Amino acid sequence: MVALTSAAGVISLLDEKSEEIQIYALKKLNSIVDQFWAEISDSVSKIEVLYENEQFKYRNLAALVASKVYYHLGEFDESMSFALGAGDLFDSSLTTEYVETIVAKCIDQYIYLRSNNQMDEISPELEQIIEKVFTRCFEDKEYKQAIGIALESLRLDIIEKAIKAGESKELLSYVLNASMTLVQNLNARNEVLKLLISLFRDLDESDYISMTQCFLHLKDSYSCAETLKSLVNGDEKQLLMAYQIAFDLEENATQDFLQQVLDTLPEPVSKNETDMDTDNAVNDDPISKIRSILKGDLSIKLNLEFLFRNIHTDLQILNATKDALDSRNSMYHSAITFANAFMNSGTTSDEFLRNNLEWLSRASNWSKFSATAALGVIHKGHIDQGLKLLAPYLPQEGVSSSPYSEGGSLFALGLINANHGGEVLDYLRNALNKTQNEIIQHGAALGLGAAGMATASDEIYEELKNVLFTDSAVAGEAAGLAMGLIMLGTSSDKAIDEMLQYAHETQHEKIIRGLAIGMALIMYGKEDTADTLIEQLLQDKDHIIRYGGIYMIALAYCGTGNNKAIKKCLHVAVSDVNDDVRSAAVIALGFILFKTPKQVPRIVQLLSESYNPHVRYGCTLALGISCAGTGMPEAMELLDPLTKDQVDFVKQGALIASAMILIQSNEAMSPKVAPIRKLYETIIKDKHEEAMAKFGAVLSQGILDAGGRNVTISLQSRSGYNNMASIVGMTIFTQFWYWYPLTHFLSLAFTPTAFIGLNSKLEMPKLEFISNAKPSLFAYPSPMKKQEKTVVEKVATAVLSTTAKAKARAKKNEKEKGGNEPESMDTDEKKEETQMEVDTTEKKEEAEKQEKKKKQTFGKLGNLTRVLPAQLKYIVFKDDARYIPVKDIVGGITIMEDRQKGQPEELLEFSTPKQIATVDPQDEEPAPPEPFVYEED
Repeated sequence: MVALTSAAGVISLLDEKSEEIQIYALKKLNSIVDQFWAEISDSVSKIEVLYENEQFKYRNLAALVASKVYYHLGEFDESMSFALGAGDLFDSSLTTEYVETIVAKCIDQYIYLRSNNQMDEISPELEQIIEKVFTRCFEDKEYKQAIGIALESLRLDIIEKAIKAGESKELLSYVLNASMTLVQNLNARNEVLKLLISLFRDLDESDYISMTQCFLHLKDSYSCAETLKSLVNGDEKQLLMAYQIAFDLEENATQDFLQQVLDTLPEPVSKNETDMDTDNAVNDDPISKIRSILKGDLSIKLNLEFLFRNIHTDLQILNATKDALDSRNSMYHSAITFANAFMNSGTTSDEFLRNNLEWLSRASNWSKFSATAALGVIHKGHIDQGLKLLAPYLPQEGVSSSPYSEGGSLFALGLINANHGGEVLDYLRNALNKTQNEIIQHGAALGLGAAGMATASDEIYEELKNVLFTDSAVAGEAAGLAMGLIMLGTSSDKAIDEMLQYAHETQHEKIIRGLAIGMALIMYGKEDTADTLIEQLLQDKDHIIRYGGIYMIALAYCGTGNNKAIKKCLHVAVSDVNDDVRSAAVIALGFILFKTPKQVPRIVQLLSESYNPHVRYGCTLALGISCAGTGMPEAMELLDPLTKDQVDFVKQGALIASAMILIQSNEAMSPKVAPIRKLYETIIKDKHEEAMAKFGAVLSQGILDAGGRNVTISLQSRSGYNNMASIVGMTIFTQFWYWYPLTHFLSLAFTPTAFIGLNSKLEMPKLEFISNAKPSLFAYPSPMKKQEKTVVEKVATAVLSTTAKAKARAKKNEKEKGGNEPESMDTDEKKEETQMEVDTTEKKEEAEKQEKKKKQTFGKLGNLTRVLPAQLKYIVFKDDARYIPVKDIVGGITIMEDRQKGQPEELLEFSTPKQIATVDPQDEEPAPPEPFVYEED
């Protein structure tokens, strides 16, 4: 049979009036359409006419042929429309490219219609194809595929069916993670979470930790409290689980949410008269223990203990930097102050300040404010001693000292109690209301914001509003920020209206900026609820309010990876007339995408080559924020040319971002660490380098070794939640561009990389576990080598040959005279040789030890040790270990189950100093002499 070379003959049959001939033509075209589609496309209108004729029996076949033609033409929407018209003739079970493409288009259309509540527009044919897809997924046991489509199209019935049909525990975990990223609509996500709670509860062993995660996302404090109460009344294992859940809640929830849980829990059992002698009567009550955990005191105390025990700060770096920079320059003085605060954040170690009191005393004005506030970063979490520590600096009635140190001390008090206000809030409110000095008001407002974060307290908000209405630029900026911090994530209409109105009325740019960021904070985590307000702010003629609108996108959609938000930011980054707004738009990408950091280098790659330096600066911080603590090589490659940029502030941003990315990395983990450290040193010592680049290099040194090299920067908690305090701290830190004292807020983003194991009595037992990785891979970076002073050697004096001969003769004569005297020179030489041999042996032994360490393939670790996020996958407990964790190891505070109950336990004691001596630059001044009477002779 001769092969067809043209479809013209078959196409002409469509013009025949006989229905049978037309049917034959369609069947023939259907078989040859893949070969002759280009020729058939000229007559596709004839096929469409047959499809539209309702009297034509084979109109389904006409639709199928038309669909295939449009598919080959690349008109997929038209092709899908005709495929749906083909009915049963379109076999979705086939694995041809055409079928798979049309099915994919159908799924997209189905998801779009359901997610936009356009249910009426879903045709029965479309519904039928989707049902076939689901059926096929179940037959092939591809449950995750079915769940993916069901999640996006909000088919809860299919999600439930798939979970029950497959490995329930694994699929539930998959759905929980996917729902937080795939489901863009907040209300729809809440519906999925409600379904998951019932499924987690129905498991053979109820997954209480995941249930609590869902309650937290749903902001259901009552169910959290009820879960804790039911677990407390269960067996020993359930009690341990209750303690673990309480620690997880404390780490992830807001102060307001925790207070609601505490209000729902029963009051602790009061001591009877008979129990008055027993101090532990209340402490042994499980509900009391849970209440103490939720209040946060225990977590803060444990993290403080970890940081104090494991401090590895290298003061040589700070000393070398201090010696290289002119301390009379307030910018350099502040930079070293910030670097020292970051390096010792939470460690309570103020050794550098004590060793450099004379240098510290040179701080003046706002440098003094920052230097005093730095004590809050160093002693962050030392709640018990906070007021005592800062007593010499805090405002006192009848005593007038520098308002800068008083304001700085109030800010420091807020940082010590960050996100854990408690009783300190009343003290700060009192200090705010008592003073009319704008510098002290500035410090008190920032302190209130840091300590009272997300408390939603109307009283504090009103007091801050009164300070705002004084129209003082300095105090007003801090008040605007603090109002946002207090109302964080509440989306309060009243607060938004008042702040926006005042931002339009005031003439002070500082106040407008404070209010703009404050409004963004109020809409934290609100996603599409914030869209109307975002649009309003972005249309404003004031560029600072548009700047606030961009930060509102960043905070409302932080961590969601929302496409709509990304598109909006990219549009503003290349279209806005103001450089600051464009820069902020790029920075916002870092906040939106921090859960998928690998995407960010690809997205900002072209922007990093922009002619506009502000856009390039935005790229550096976007990379730093999203890839913080990952050591990602792709991000470092993008930053490398920016560290050599011609514009000083771009170079500054690149240096800071590189430190954020490489924090806690050593040379084994990332080969970039050594060159970057060297680059910081070179820039600091280079006298011709720009001041802003030097500021960035000093700050970067502090960030790279933050918290005694025991903290990382992470915008999400160990459980995968958004870490609210970290996100807020990072947001306000990015404002250091306009106001240096705000740099201290970065300390809120520092997360200790600790493993802290607790027993059923919430004590720290001695325990051991294995890290199945080379110890050198996750070791602390080696300390900076001491620079040895180069000694200039004297040039040897020229000796004449006659002089040498004369000396030799004299020496020979002396030897002959004193033949029997002991040869003292020989003895000295022997001693030196022996000493050299000992030194050589010691060096050999040290080298052998180092060699053995390098060859080790695993390491043994104990309680309260540093475990990096990348190290967690290597952590295992021995089969015969006495203590095992009650949940998967994610680091942080972990409740341990004791498998040898009743046996005596070895416990670790707290070593954090109870009493702290204060640092005062005036300490070195000698006391005045005793009174005396001067008498002349």
